[in-house]
Formats: sequence, C-alpha cells, structure tokens
Amino acid sequence: MGQITLITGGERRRRWSEEDRTRILAAVAEPGAVIADIARQADVCSSLIYKWRRDARCVTAGAGFAEVKIADADVAPALQPGMPEASAILIEMKTARIRICANASPTLVAATLKALRS
Repeated sequence: MGQITLITGGERRRRWSEEDRTRILAAVAEPGAVIADIARQADVCSSLIYKWRRDARCVTAGAGFAEVKIADADVAPALQPGMPEASAILIEMKTARIRICANASPTLVAATLKALRS
C-alpha cells in the first residue's frame, strides 16, 4: 500500500532543508539518473526538482550577468578619430560595438543598451 504524508497546522507546504535539496540535486546529477524516479524516492514533485536545478544554475552563473573583461591600457583598442580621450567603457555585443564616455548620463546609457538588446 502507498504512503501518505499528512501536513497539519497553519503551513500548507512542505519545507525542504538546504541539505535535502543538495542531496536530491546531487542524485539527479549522477550519470543515468532519472528525475521521475528520484522524485518518487524523495517524495517530492519532479517539477520542484527542475526548479531547484534551474535556481542553482542561476546562482552559479552569476544570476544572469555577463562576464566582464578588463583590458590593460596598452591592450585596449585605440580611440576612433574624433572620440574624446576621456575614460570610456567599450561594450562588444554579437552585432555591435559601443564606447560609452565617462560623462554620459545614466539615462542615455540605459536607453542605448536597451536599443542594442532589441
């Protein structure tokens, strides 16, 4: 016969400790592991395991931020003719390269980056 878990009190959801999550995610990471089988053994919904795994990837990947590389002054690309010599940030995307001067307004920078993403 099957097993049933009865949750009493005001809390309507089961709380998983960080150790339990880590243990379950480690089992999922094993070669040949089947998430449905592991979920059944741990008495957890398989969709919750997928959520934990996605959340763990976001934490290890830096929460979605891009990698930043800081180049030395002698390695940095030369300024284009007519560009101010002030400090600048050079942003390279797949299809565009943009240099933002240090005195650019935050509103202009945000609008420019938004336009480049779309």
